[in-house]
Amino acid sequence: MAVINADLRVTANELIAEETWALRFQSPELAAQLRPGQFLNILTSDQIDPLLRRPYSISNVIGDECEIMYSLVGKGTHALARKRPGDTLGVLGPLGNTFGYEKPFGTAIIVAGGIGVAPFPFLTRELQQREIPLITFLGARNAARVVARGLANLHVATDDGSEGYHGTVIAALDAYLAMHSIAAPMIFACGPNPMLKAAQQFARERGIACELSLESEMACGIGICQGCPVERHQGERKYALVCTEGPCFDSNDILLHEHHHA
Repeated sequence: MAVINADLRVTANELIAEETWALRFQSPELAAQLRPGQFLNILTSDQIDPLLRRPYSISNVIGDECEIMYSLVGKGTHALARKRPGDTLGVLGPLGNTFGYEKPFGTAIIVAGGIGVAPFPFLTRELQQREIPLITFLGARNAARVVARGLANLHVATDDGSEGYHGTVIAALDAYLAMHSIAAPMIFACGPNPMLKAAQQFARERGIACELSLESEMACGIGICQGCPVERHQGERKYALVCTEGPCFDSNDILLHEHHHA
């Protein structure tokens, strides 16, 4: 798989929920190679931290266009929000590994929190093409922040109860599984660190296979800067790098800490 480093043309950049954007750019080369779970490192602007790229999950591939989702948090994402169709974006990718959707399991349970929803439209499409049953649980602060597009069989949980289940996304999943039996489920989770820890514990207690997609400050994306370590549960080396060995990890293989960048 060839990593591409190029200035690519933005084709769309739109607000899709409160403070949540979807940006598309054109790249037949990337579109042909990308797989669900991988990410791109993007140089948002020449003016801000000219050397510092930021990681964004691939949220979908549509024809020869690739899409990322982002929330407005700092200078980098505000620079991204100013991009218009016809502008260019410095893109490095594909980077990282994929979700283990080719492993043997019966039903995929997607668990997303906040902007952690980003990689799941792409995974949903891949699962549907393979005719693998899936259920999606999406947690958001409130109804205005729910990003449902590209998802399937969706159950929403909101912190304030303004849509769906009133409570955490893991509590919503727990309530669902208490009422429904699912054969050989596998959880695919992405979101803020406390949610990932809860998903990890939930899966461990119930003996459910689980993969976590970690979000981290990945400045280089190729394992040079060592800025994105995650502690391993066991094995020869104490740490793995999120950018080269992740971002998708078996939840039994890693230890999550509160201070982990997420």
